[in-house]
Amino acid sequence: MPPTSIREVARRAGVSVGTVSNVLNRPDLVAEATRDRVRAAIEELGFVRNESARRLRQANAGPRRARVFGIVVEDLTNPYATDVARGAEMALNEAGHDALWLTSDHSAAKERRILELLEEQRAAGVLIIPVGLGQKGIDRLRASGMTVVLLDHSTPDVCFAQVDHVAGGDIAAGHLLALGRQRLAFVTGRPEPLPCVERRNGAARTLAKAGGGELITLTQDALTPTEGRAAAKRLMDLPALPNGVFCANDLLAIGLINELLRLGVRVPDDVAVIGYDDIELATSAAVPLTTIRQPRQEIGYEAAELALAEAAEGKRHRHRQVVLTPEIVIRESA
Repeated sequence: MPPTSIREVARRAGVSVGTVSNVLNRPDLVAEATRDRVRAAIEELGFVRNESARRLRQANAGPRRARVFGIVVEDLTNPYATDVARGAEMALNEAGHDALWLTSDHSAAKERRILELLEEQRAAGVLIIPVGLGQKGIDRLRASGMTVVLLDHSTPDVCFAQVDHVAGGDIAAGHLLALGRQRLAFVTGRPEPLPCVERRNGAARTLAKAGGGELITLTQDALTPTEGRAAAKRLMDLPALPNGVFCANDLLAIGLINELLRLGVRVPDDVAVIGYDDIELATSAAVPLTTIRQPRQEIGYEAAELALAEAAEGKRHRHRQVVLTPEIVIRESA
């Protein structure tokens, strides 16, 4: 049997990969009840941390480079991005490396400058939610000796860790249909990130399979609560108010719910709302948010493990991909 992974322990204990990491390395940061639950899962599954492999990764990283990895995300004000970065940093720190958090602000030009800076500083590698980075840029970074791992994006011949967002869209639309909601809207941002496109495609696929219903797409200027409020006003201007709304992220959904309530629309009686991410604010929204949870810290942790493996294995490395499955968290909004 293959050895038990930290991800399996996290799943069994009902916690994040980062929490399991803290129990193993910084137990004082974790509540006693949670520590006990994680340790029970470790014992039940027979998990053994592979210390020798971790030391080997550190040794093979070599003295040629500073042990610094860049973590480049689109927007560090988004709780999703910070959770992914935090998960990646945990894995890097455990292996004796440091992490440098950077944001592209959704700008391909800024992303390019950041990557050039990391290259000049001889960073060991980069974990990135790409905006404009393509295969040519990846090849250039590799030629300079950097490892490249994509976060929540997939490209052939590159290591990546992501969530099955098409499945997430399927789950969201299926839940709304099960509630009897047929007139659905999908609220997204501009420019629309690939994961959001995949969420929309998953929802549209489910509606098509159901043989009925409609999906209206509202595209806002950003994935923020302010734009969620603006989307609510646009919904009110439609000839018929949708009775189900799937938002591309929780921030949009929270803003949308707040504005619908202000306009006198009942949530979920008149409009059921589903978000995506399951950020901490989802539970404290005016109407606690039903959402599609993606294991954010786990994405970062897995991506960092891929980056460490690539740095250690060198030319022997074979690119690997990790695809995680989202799940619905049902609360009052839908």
